[in-house]
Amino acid sequence: MKNLFVLAVAMFSLTAFAQTYKVDTAKSTVNWLGKKVTGQHNGTISAKSGSLVFTEAALTGGEIVVDINSMTCTDITDAETNGKFLGHMKSPDFFDVAKFPEAKMVIKSVKKAKKGFDVTVDFTLKGKTAPLTFNAEITKADKTASIKANFKFDRTKWDLRYGSTSFVKGLGDKAIYDDVELTVDIAAAQ
Repeated sequence: MKNLFVLAVAMFSLTAFAQTYKVDTAKSTVNWLGKKVTGQHNGTISAKSGSLVFTEAALTGGEIVVDINSMTCTDITDAETNGKFLGHMKSPDFFDVAKFPEAKMVIKSVKKAKKGFDVTVDFTLKGKTAPLTFNAEITKADKTASIKANFKFDRTKWDLRYGSTSFVKGLGDKAIYDDVELTVDIAAAQ
């Protein structure tokens, strides 16, 4: 009985200090940049939902869900060409949004780094989950919190292999680099 009481007190102590901040999708941004041999394309993807969980002042958990269907391309100004490009990006060649309309990052650990914090997440994209670690700036105020990061990930680890010279030889100037760069600015509030 004594052990049960100690366990209950310990569990209450852990949850008593946890604060959850809901992601403000209107104030959050996710920008992407993909490069190929002959140039690059960039755009945005909208945050759909999520939360950041703090225990006292430290980020200890949470998740961020993005809507892949919301993907835009901001560098192609011709509407027809832009539409064809986005149609291809949303097709099974790339994100296959009919089957996989969302991507998700679930925060697993946060460690203080020389600059900012090293955040490790379980990143789910195109139905595949794998760990991903990146450096981020994390802030928490009384009623607001944010996480800002700029990082690259190897798209082929999540089965986005179209145009990759790692899987198809002889692509020449049609090759698309494996790394995709994301600039994430997630705002949250209580």
